[in-house]
Amino acid sequence: MATIGFKEPWYSLLMKPSYNPPSWVFAPVWTMLYLMMTIAIWLFWHSKTRDLNTVYIYIIHLIFNTTWSVVFFVFHKIFLALVVLITLIVLIIILMVRFRRVNMVSYYLMIPYLLWCFYALVLNASLLMLN
Repeated sequence: MATIGFKEPWYSLLMKPSYNPPSWVFAPVWTMLYLMMTIAIWLFWHSKTRDLNTVYIYIIHLIFNTTWSVVFFVFHKIFLALVVLITLIVLIIILMVRFRRVNMVSYYLMIPYLLWCFYALVLNASLLMLN
């Protein structure tokens, strides 16, 4: 919702790096990533050795995921969005370590998400430097 109502014209006016993907890429990528994240937590939840603290970390990570869009697209705070994204990446890594101990499929399902967030980190940092 944040990207729809507050993205334009601000985002279009930003200087972007050459490796910035076209806007149409984000919806299918995020749809797949959310599907994989959902399957990962579902498989973890249905594991015999699951723990509730990992579920809490998962929920907190979702809050940071959402917060990035609000900070970046609604408030137009590129640096603060970068800080949120770094925190999100740390939470994803923590989740992956915890998933790996319980369910390897959950761990593997998070790898594309982590890679996409590292790519987003590079984009976010580039936008900060260019603008």
